Amino acid sequence: MGTPVVSAASKFEQLITEAPGAVVVLDLKDIRTYGWRTLADALATLPGMIVTNDRNYSYLGARGILRPGDYNGRFILMIDGVRTNDAVYDQALIGTEGLIDMDMVQRIEFVPGAGSAVYGSNALLGVINVVTRDGNALSGLRAGAAAGSHGERKLRTSWGWHGQSGADVLLSASAYRSKGEDLYFPEFDDGAAHGGVAHGRDFDRARNFLLKASYGGLSLSALHAHRTKGVPTGSFGAVFDTPNQTMDAESIVQAAYTHAFAPGVVLATQLVWGKADYLGRGFYPDADGRPVANVDGDHARWSSFNTHATVTRFAGHKIVLGADIEHATRRDQFSFNLDPYEMLLDDRRKGNRRGVFIEDEMRLGERLSVNASLRRDRFGEGQASSSPRAALLYRMGRDTIGKLVYGKAFRVPNAYEKYYVLLDGSQALNPALGPERIATLEAVLEQALGRSGHARVALFRYRAKDLITQQLDQNSGALVFRNVDRARTWGLETSVEYLFADATRVRASYGWLHARDGSGHALSAVPAHTAKLNFGTPLSDGLARAGGELLCMSKRLTEQGSVGGHCVANLTLSSTRLVPQADLSLSLYNLTGQRYGDPGGPAFVQEAVARHGRSIYAKIDYRF
Repeated sequence: MGTPVVSAASKFEQLITEAPGAVVVLDLKDIRTYGWRTLADALATLPGMIVTNDRNYSYLGARGILRPGDYNGRFILMIDGVRTNDAVYDQALIGTEGLIDMDMVQRIEFVPGAGSAVYGSNALLGVINVVTRDGNALSGLRAGAAAGSHGERKLRTSWGWHGQSGADVLLSASAYRSKGEDLYFPEFDDGAAHGGVAHGRDFDRARNFLLKASYGGLSLSALHAHRTKGVPTGSFGAVFDTPNQTMDAESIVQAAYTHAFAPGVVLATQLVWGKADYLGRGFYPDADGRPVANVDGDHARWSSFNTHATVTRFAGHKIVLGADIEHATRRDQFSFNLDPYEMLLDDRRKGNRRGVFIEDEMRLGERLSVNASLRRDRFGEGQASSSPRAALLYRMGRDTIGKLVYGKAFRVPNAYEKYYVLLDGSQALNPALGPERIATLEAVLEQALGRSGHARVALFRYRAKDLITQQLDQNSGALVFRNVDRARTWGLETSVEYLFADATRVRASYGWLHARDGSGHALSAVPAHTAKLNFGTPLSDGLARAGGELLCMSKRLTEQGSVGGHCVANLTLSSTRLVPQADLSLSLYNLTGQRYGDPGGPAFVQEAVARHGRSIYAKIDYRF
């Protein structure tokens, strides 16, 4: 096993052992072995990571902090180094609504902890960078097809080319659909004709497009995703078993140029244009209990300019100086009822944020190095924030390294949290809503197990204040976003990965967590214990490969009670040799039919929203 290289921890490539934090890398072989269909599936296997789903979106939590309804705004999601969080929700899309088709992913990098010192707002809990494949990796035309339980279908075509001059082009397009399940919710079994069953309301339809082109130091890319999802849960007060659905569309275009314009000085610049649209359609009861059709949505348009210089001309130092500017031309939100027409919200905003940062990787001898960074951000109406990060790395021996990392990060309230208020009183405005902040301290010990594996132990302490949380106001009955006073979490994460001589690969982790709010009460939606196991082993002298995973977590608190712990097992059989020029796979998800759910949050009648039961998924990828 070679030492992976990452670029998400800093603005330059570095070995994972030299990165400031407990960085994890998942690669193309992992995606194939375990049959991950979405980015959420992959991230769920990381040490201590919590991934939930409410039958509409997938949500991320880490190290004790997960707030239902925050739409992953505490993580920054990049694709090939391009920030993809939108300008209204600051949302990181990781499910079928996401920008990237997993068949086009080369590797996934995750850097836990405060990342605002380099990336600014939203990098409270971590930075995710998805590196896509290039034309050289595909080398020609490919077509893929998949089918599974509940009417799941997928088609994909992709083409890659790499020229002798170094020019590289990749094109890919895919379409996905699922009929979903008929779901029973006892909370809605009140004698109505539906009997508590949402009939045909769980459907999912999505399509993705990716274009990449590069030549020399110039690169261009375009990504697009469009997803329509049925919402079967009756969330946000919607009338149950009626045609409620959401539509998400996002497009991002990027142009970048990298050039070494002097010895030891490399300048990288990036221009990004982004567009995101959301549209929700549903039925909500009026004052007399009759269902009224409602349309709810937003339009986001933004552009950004990023530049940074990497200086290596000074002995023992790698210095990065950078600046970025983002201007949102539209952060519009609207909501209105049909028949009779009634405008509930028509809010139109613009926004700006900008930041400058400096980072220095200093080598203070053969064993000791320091990574220090500082960033200054300005946002809103004259508001500003400073974010430091310092990491001390000490090599105790040839195969042992210790890291001590301290950082601060912040998150500005997004437009949805700050300005979404409905005239019917179901969602209220909080004029006092402000940024949330976090201070993190982490100690990491990494041990190489020869050339075949590594082990890691990480101890962490997070202190967060003014966390933004959606709550139900007891006086008005309206949903409102508030700054919860404080949250303190500390815990332990251990992991080990090993590649055996017969090509069997095992990765296991365990996490323990103690998470409390400012009053000393346990935080909701997060488990005290997580345990995860992934293994892959060859079959029939390498003709095929079996990949299995076991994902376990202990009970979690809900709004009024708790949901029990669970263990979910998945199994994938794959082969690149069984059929000439084809990659085949057969996956069984939730192998034992485990019945479990995730905390619903204040917008749901259900204390827990049921996850998927047992399902099967078969896929073929053919190389022409």
